[in-house]
Amino acid sequence: MLNSLAYFLQKSPDCYHAVATVAALLEDAGFTRLSPGSFSLRGGGTYYLTLGGTSLLAFRVPEGTATGFTITASHSDSPCFKLREEPALSGRFTRLSCERYGGMLPGSWLDRPLGISGRVLVRTPQGIQARLIDLGSRQVLIPSVAIHLNREAGSGGKFDFARDFYPLYGLGEDKGRFRAQVAAAAGCREDEILSSDLFVYHGQEPFAWGRDGELFSAPRLDDLACCFACTQGFLMAKESSAIPVLGIFNHEEIGSETMFGAASSFLPDTLRAISRALGFSKDGHRQLLANSFSLSCDNGHGIHPNHPELADAIDAPMLGEGVVVKHSPRYATDGMAAAIFTEICRRAKVPVQRYANRPDQAGGSTLGNIAATKTPILTVDIGMAQLSMHASLETIGARDVEHFVRAVAACYETALTIQGENVTLG
Repeated sequence: MLNSLAYFLQKSPDCYHAVATVAALLEDAGFTRLSPGSFSLRGGGTYYLTLGGTSLLAFRVPEGTATGFTITASHSDSPCFKLREEPALSGRFTRLSCERYGGMLPGSWLDRPLGISGRVLVRTPQGIQARLIDLGSRQVLIPSVAIHLNREAGSGGKFDFARDFYPLYGLGEDKGRFRAQVAAAAGCREDEILSSDLFVYHGQEPFAWGRDGELFSAPRLDDLACCFACTQGFLMAKESSAIPVLGIFNHEEIGSETMFGAASSFLPDTLRAISRALGFSKDGHRQLLANSFSLSCDNGHGIHPNHPELADAIDAPMLGEGVVVKHSPRYATDGMAAAIFTEICRRAKVPVQRYANRPDQAGGSTLGNIAATKTPILTVDIGMAQLSMHASLETIGARDVEHFVRAVAACYETALTIQGENVTLG
């Protein structure tokens, strides 16, 4: 499982490649790609559609009558640097102009190999074509200032994002070489490049480590580890009467309120289209939603070995000890959602932990509450416990990948019947 996750992460240096990698897994499993609009579906059919190349929904149609939806939602984006349209800054050095994307730990990006990847929009005789490129994992580096020249650096001095985080591309004048490299990777002439969405990514290969190999570190574990685990659980789950839906959304790291984010109409529009194609009326669709369950999948903070005092005294998860159910007023989890998920995991023999913020600390938010405002479905927030969240290199417990896959598969295999405050697990 870890080898498959490592491969997935290396194939997914940015949100465009992440969704393309998931789409390739679905294609290999026989899924049919749909276009937005009205669907023509058959019992037992498997389908997916994408939005903007960075968000994806996939689903299976049960052979019998559908009774609800079971949905997982994770996100394709991670904190990083996004290049400007014309990034090359020339002089004695060639640097690349970029901006922060999301809330990162900035020092973790210094003095390590960085790659460049993303999407290039190319003029063609037919119009405009999007092409994915990856220039390689050792293209640039952001050098730190030596402690001899900046005595504050040794005591955690502040960074100036307007000066300190220009990736170094080479020595001397650029003379158009960066644009030429991008064009070559995109398979086009330089004058055919109309625009681009390129990102700087950490080039470190994923690796297992620790006394017994029980830890796993890689870039972009938040949230590609959940994207991977949800996809695996989705593909391996046995059929139930609930329609399984795999959801991957962009822009969680910047608030989700975009046409590609969890706050968009992508999910509710698609669920309605599925219901219509299966012959459900508006009332029938509402009944499906009433018997539905959603997993909002985004990693949570594990106990830090050097700062255990930052964790809650009771609800503080350990790496490797099970799927984390996240509780907070800013999360979607309530008692019923937590109870349903915990019982499904108990039946599947998957260990579960709880996470809550320390009472004097405000936590972050994620997909669950945002998506639930557009699609009122009972939702639980879950994730893997991790260290160094939003650093360029993050760490999880190796066993938790399998725990998460099994939990997701078990939820997909369980249909709910919700009657008031009573829930039957099918």
